[in-house]
Amino acid sequence: MFRLVTQMGRPEQSPEPGCEPSTAAGTASSAHFRARATRKDIMPSQVPSAIHHQKYISLTTFRKTGVAVQTPVWFGEQDGKLYVMTRSDMGKTKRVRNNPQVKVAPCTIRGRIRGPEFVATARLLPPEDWPKARKTITRKYLLAKLSSPFSRADAFIEISFE
Repeated sequence: MFRLVTQMGRPEQSPEPGCEPSTAAGTASSAHFRARATRKDIMPSQVPSAIHHQKYISLTTFRKTGVAVQTPVWFGEQDGKLYVMTRSDMGKTKRVRNNPQVKVAPCTIRGRIRGPEFVATARLLPPEDWPKARKTITRKYLLAKLSSPFSRADAFIEISFE
């Protein structure tokens, strides 16, 4: 193994053993090696770092006509997926049922987008998975925990990233 130097000048170990540097300076001339050393990929089914530790996300769902509808929502994170609590008669639930393709972005309480938007797939959870989803949300939001006995939420959406 050899050490690659990133654009920031910090050395990193080569991700592929058995590769030799092609220059005396210790950096690989191949764009492939430089790109792998400096790139921060999102692994499949992992929550993007821009979403971590946010209070709200903008969940963009699509009508049958293709028109996008953005909704700021609370969410919980677990096992590389996001969970959203809602009611089955709400528009976002109906739109997810018709089209599972969604977009997710960090936002303010009023829905103002604060970061990059990510393409994801949503699905309505069956009732046996509701306790797990509710727990992820109540662990994050005190108000969700306090209002849980009185909540009319009867649908949970699971969001996974591609």
